[in-house]
Amino acid sequence: MVDSMANEIGAAENSQGYKTPLVQRVYQQLWTKISAGDYELGQKLPGEHELASQFLVSRPIVREALGRLREEGLIYSRRGAGSFVKVRSQNRPLGFAPVETIADIQRCYEFRLTIEPDHAYCAALRRNQAALDAIAVALDLLHDATEAHRHREDADFAFHFAIAEATNNHYYVSSMQALKDHISVGMKFHGVSLMGPQSGLAGVFSEHQAIFEAIRDRDAEKAKTEMRDHLAGSRERVFEGKELDLSL
Repeated sequence: MVDSMANEIGAAENSQGYKTPLVQRVYQQLWTKISAGDYELGQKLPGEHELASQFLVSRPIVREALGRLREEGLIYSRRGAGSFVKVRSQNRPLGFAPVETIADIQRCYEFRLTIEPDHAYCAALRRNQAALDAIAVALDLLHDATEAHRHREDADFAFHFAIAEATNNHYYVSSMQALKDHISVGMKFHGVSLMGPQSGLAGVFSEHQAIFEAIRDRDAEKAKTEMRDHLAGSRERVFEGKELDLSL
């Protein structure tokens, strides 16, 4: 299914020339991973086919993004062997100190509430079918976890990250990538708050579904409101309405 989807996207791209935003998105994420050390020096990158499936784009798009990384000296290629990390970017990757206190989790929610509603808003206006499919894949994972009475913070983060990608704004994407560990900690606490005799998993899945549907329907204002309400509700569930005074 992913292969046929990528082929269809590739056909559209080839008929109009490469769409720079798709190349930029793949380039930016690979650049971020290399800069952050997710790929070690000398490590072989996944093949074009695997990267195309991962990013839901065609192989020519991946090839052009890899070419840009190669031109900048971050990777090198060996014929028949693939692409390898040559050097980490000299630019310091965006990042934050580790989460140390409950107050940090609250601060992270506060920050997310200032950016993620806008992610949803922009995603509703700019999303293409590939971006919508990526959000839907994450939503399906959340549905399966909910049916199994489990919370999966990896699927939860994938859903929110896919929305950031759908904005076609690499600053949003980089911010979410840098916040991943912080957001995941908050999502773990949120998952714990949803367990128990009266599970809140179904209700939270409905919140995610409402965000998806608003983005699908290109209702930007509704998408923004649904995302804000979802994050505010998540914070409320984690802290049980007893937030810390961050002025102290």
